[in-house]
Amino acid sequence: MMMFADESNGLVCAAKRFSPEDRKNLALKAAASAARVSDLAVENNVSRQFVYRQKQKAQTALDEAFSGKHHDEEVLFYLPVTKAWLRKAVLGLVLICHSSYRGVVEFMRDLLDFSISIGSVHNTLMDAVGKAKTVNAAERLERVRVGSHDEIFQAWIPVLVGADADSTYCYLLSSENSRDGDTWALRLMELGDKGLSPDYTVADGGTGLRAGQALAWPDIPCRGDVFHALLEMGRLSAYLENRAFGAMSALEKTETKMIKAKRKGKGNKFSKRLAVAGQAEASAINLADDINTLAEWLRNDILSLSGADTDTRRHLLDFVIESLRQREHLRPHRIRPVRVMLENQRGLLLAFAREIDDRLITSANELNLDPSDMRRLFNQRFKERAANRNPVTDDIPRELSDEKSCAAEQSIQKIIDNVVRASSIIENINSRLRCYFFLRRQIGNGYLDLLRFFFNHRRFLRSEHPERVDKSPAELLSGKTHPHWLELLGFEMFKRAA
Repeated sequence: MMMFADESNGLVCAAKRFSPEDRKNLALKAAASAARVSDLAVENNVSRQFVYRQKQKAQTALDEAFSGKHHDEEVLFYLPVTKAWLRKAVLGLVLICHSSYRGVVEFMRDLLDFSISIGSVHNTLMDAVGKAKTVNAAERLERVRVGSHDEIFQAWIPVLVGADADSTYCYLLSSENSRDGDTWALRLMELGDKGLSPDYTVADGGTGLRAGQALAWPDIPCRGDVFHALLEMGRLSAYLENRAFGAMSALEKTETKMIKAKRKGKGNKFSKRLAVAGQAEASAINLADDINTLAEWLRNDILSLSGADTDTRRHLLDFVIESLRQREHLRPHRIRPVRVMLENQRGLLLAFAREIDDRLITSANELNLDPSDMRRLFNQRFKERAANRNPVTDDIPRELSDEKSCAAEQSIQKIIDNVVRASSIIENINSRLRCYFFLRRQIGNGYLDLLRFFFNHRRFLRSEHPERVDKSPAELLSGKTHPHWLELLGFEMFKRAA
């Protein structure tokens, strides 16, 4: 059997043809003793020595991987630390890592053996604020189709916020002394000078916000924000559910006391209490169940993107409002504010449904399709997307050709992607601002200019929308690429040597 020991008989050529992946698989089989070395050699037409060598490589790699000693002290690359690089590090620590001024000082001391003062950190941030304002001032907003507006509060000071619903580009982040109509109108007119003229905006029921838009943009509609409507209805439902649980607990405790009293012959003392507690429990449970049902209708049927036409939704919403009115006397301080909000914003909340109706009717007419079939297909596609399921082609009307079927799918996809019902992007910005409150105290109002610049020019690492990954809101809005946000502030990016 010299053929397995002698690699001169063509076995060397067989071994040379092994790819790295083949060698790895052979090594794993040998190391795991999945088969005898001689059998592996015959099976792969190589020598036993070749199999042993691959096995040894695998064993060496495993030993190195679990030794915990190798590569720890190996120099991966050299970093040229200059004053400019230190300033970049300061901005990165503060804006990316949400570090405080003293955190930056401690990082420099402990990791770089370098002393930096809080004043130097402050000066670096203030220099960036000035450059960020220059970049912000040059923005153009003609491509904003739907604007989302809201008011948030920081340390009891109102901050006016506006953002593009599609690209998430934040075009307004302004700390003000007041949030009245005149203040909003002034800021919106300033944005109009930059080309901002959306098809419509989405906002909650803020009177100052709506008055300001009516003054600055009288021809641009301001739709209702379904987020706040669903939020308040959900809070009411949760409150009444907790109250029902409390009534159930109170009844249980009364029953326990009555049982103990009966043992002492004093059960009559608790009979009236038990009856009252039973009635309170039944009333609380019925009210909680009714409001929970109304909340589900509001969320799943009335304010959902999919569903019936606008007139049907309006009738359902009127029923919900009237049902709340009938139960208002049971908990007036909780139910009445929600009922009034829904009643006052009835038309604004359903504005998105009218847009869906118009788009579906237009698409149906272009495809010579019944509007009811178009709506059915739209609702089915939305549910499939919400459940992350693949589309079912059997739902497509048979009379449609492949070309028209593709057009119908594209039209429906555009409606799902483009119809905006809520100013949720504002809530996202508000949550991100909380991580930078320390800047407000140390920089002042200028920190909002810096943060708006950073939010708009920082590229997304990940997103539920694949088209946003590795792009910034500014790139998504303009359709043009721009340098890294540090380069926009005048720095050069570090590149490792090849």
